[in-house]
Amino acid sequence: MIDRKIIRESPELMREALRRRRYQFDLDHLIEVEARRRELLQEVEVARADKNRLSEQIGEAYTFGDEDRAQELKQRVEHVSQMVDVGKRRLDEVEAEFEALMLELPNLPLDEVPDGDDEDDNVILYERGELRRFDFEPLPHWEIGTRLGILDFEGAARMAGARFTMGVGLGATLERALINFMLDTHTREHGYTEVFPPYLANARSLIGTANLPKFEDDLFKTTDGYYLIPTAEVPLTNMHQGEILAAEDLPKYYTGYTASFRREAGAAGKEGRGMIRLHQFHKVELMKFVTPETADEELEKLTRNAETIIERLGLPYRRVALCTGDLGHQPRQTFDPEVYFPGMDRWLELSSCSQYGDYQARRCNTRYRPEAEAAPVFVHTMNGSGLATGRTLAAILENYQEEDGSVVIPEVLRPYMGGAIEIRAPLP
Repeated sequence: MIDRKIIRESPELMREALRRRRYQFDLDHLIEVEARRRELLQEVEVARADKNRLSEQIGEAYTFGDEDRAQELKQRVEHVSQMVDVGKRRLDEVEAEFEALMLELPNLPLDEVPDGDDEDDNVILYERGELRRFDFEPLPHWEIGTRLGILDFEGAARMAGARFTMGVGLGATLERALINFMLDTHTREHGYTEVFPPYLANARSLIGTANLPKFEDDLFKTTDGYYLIPTAEVPLTNMHQGEILAAEDLPKYYTGYTASFRREAGAAGKEGRGMIRLHQFHKVELMKFVTPETADEELEKLTRNAETIIERLGLPYRRVALCTGDLGHQPRQTFDPEVYFPGMDRWLELSSCSQYGDYQARRCNTRYRPEAEAAPVFVHTMNGSGLATGRTLAAILENYQEEDGSVVIPEVLRPYMGGAIEIRAPLP
């Protein structure tokens, strides 16, 4: 969440951030609640001090044998105790309202994030790789996968419902190959430690990543209060929840493969076909805990780690800087590496690489000591997909399709697929 000092001492910073984000929020009400909270806190502290002072005087009265004075003081202590209890209840109520409002606040975007209303105002920073020229009309990935018998949308719909799919045969092998290739690259070359985390998380962890309370409608919740993780960002960001790290522990790099689960509550009518918006999809996540001074440099490294996977797969891509109106609730800056899908005639992100400053660390209470005896301060966090494996599979099908319906397997994946060089439909 946002540092309370900003609300109290520099509210115009928050007001400007909300304006840039095109985000509707009653900041004046939050400021009023914060003032009331501090007022009540002071009243309770004064009443407690009075109670302690009177309690000491009771002891003195008994010491000097003044029974009447002691009884009078006891009555006054009882009255002040009631005042403390009432004040504490009021303070708790105002504190709860204040905390709830603070959890709704989005992060402050960096100055270099381009201003804009929506995705149309995002900025393309560069493009790399050549778009393939086809001598035939390229098909979308769902048609390719269905014809090859490696993607089964109908079967998945029968067993689970809409917005599910399953890989079959070489379709399943191809996604597993992508997962292993990505994990091997990030752990052996990019310095990440692999983690295989739980697929369930408690509310505390989802509050830590700011998925709760704002995005609860997009989460799958179990009957006993756990949530299916919407991304491995949730468990990886909470790896050091409540801990104080040493400066020499930073930076920390983590990577992990998980399934991810989202309701896609606001996606009605958007990419209803194919593998772009599913209730269950799969990702290799990249996560970093860093110092504030190194955050910009570390985000560039993380984004390049994701782009390296795209480059080695031979896919044309571009890097896009998200504008303030398209920036997610939690990040203060985001770069999206997007790949061209010729069958869909669209650019789609295979990763979204974001830095959060101390926004998530405050919610997770993850800190470090800059020096041995120094007071702890909050770490900075960042993450990105390295990559989304389902979307990457779809991008391969569309970019490596051949006129006869076959799909060439990228060279880097062939060792993970038993040396296979292509996928063909089974003979009738």
